[in-house]
Amino acid sequence: MITVKKEGVVLSTSNLDFENEGVLNPAVIREGENVHLFYRAVRKGNFSTIGYCKLDGPLTIAERSPTPFLSPEFEYEKHGMEDPRIVKIADTYYLSYIAFNGNDALGAVATSTDLQHFEKQGIIVPHLKCGEFDDLAKSNADIIERYRKEYFAPDMIIMDKDVMFFPRRINGKLSFLHRIKPDIQLVMVDRLDELTDDFWENYVSNIKENILLTPKYLHEISYVGGGCPPVETEHGWLIIYHGVQHFDTGYEYSACAALFDLDDPRKEIARLPYPLFKPDQEYELAGDVDNVCFPTGTVMFNDTLYIYYGAGDEVIACASVNLPGLVDELLSYTAPQSIA
Repeated sequence: MITVKKEGVVLSTSNLDFENEGVLNPAVIREGENVHLFYRAVRKGNFSTIGYCKLDGPLTIAERSPTPFLSPEFEYEKHGMEDPRIVKIADTYYLSYIAFNGNDALGAVATSTDLQHFEKQGIIVPHLKCGEFDDLAKSNADIIERYRKEYFAPDMIIMDKDVMFFPRRINGKLSFLHRIKPDIQLVMVDRLDELTDDFWENYVSNIKENILLTPKYLHEISYVGGGCPPVETEHGWLIIYHGVQHFDTGYEYSACAALFDLDDPRKEIARLPYPLFKPDQEYELAGDVDNVCFPTGTVMFNDTLYIYYGAGDEVIACASVNLPGLVDELLSYTAPQSIA
């Protein structure tokens, strides 16, 4: 098994009103020797904004904003901006997040060229009721029953979360992951304005062709979801995602790892048959939500990959792993594996 080091808590709540209930699930990006964290800041009543802090190196806080970096402005995000992720593609930064209006949680994105001023592009995932999804996806008979277990109220809007972009275009396509339970799906387009109602109707009608990852092992058997933006390696795209297993006492969220083809990410090369890491520290086992390791961003320093995650849905923690070692470990599991 690969060795992962828990680096501990990086950021905790403060007495500031906008983040007095939780700081979690950060978008992270390295610029020089600094790491920028754009994190979900939760105030009482479960209202979320995006907070900001800068690290000197991977772990030391150098600067922390006393006010929200980004706040809700539109109806679709009036109850919160949640769980951001960030990548830089060419000269543009893409900050994806979950827009929550109090009922519906849907993926949205904001873009920037300087990491200071962001322009919101709106929701970029389908806005479909469960009944509409069911009707469009009905030809996918061998998988649709798994989706029906998650979405059974015909008039409920399907939650579409965990949006994160690949850090470069793939075969000229702007590519991103999103999550309609219980799987992770892949979108590849030339431009964001292609994401029309017609596009999504065709996409959902062929949902089976657009699935990147589906639950396989016991630690992820309930469902999987996006984690960190993909990391490019010479052997494939490393994707660190979250896997969920249900116990009598509740759900356990673990960080998981898999490797995908560089030219066609729908081709899974390898997947760890065990969690990369799971809750075992006090700050992960007990929090606003117990038993949670929810990875959302990575940075590299030398050969070490630092993985930032929400712990217990209350604080931001970090774990580190040797990247070449992790890839080698993954490649030892390229043969089909059975559920543990």
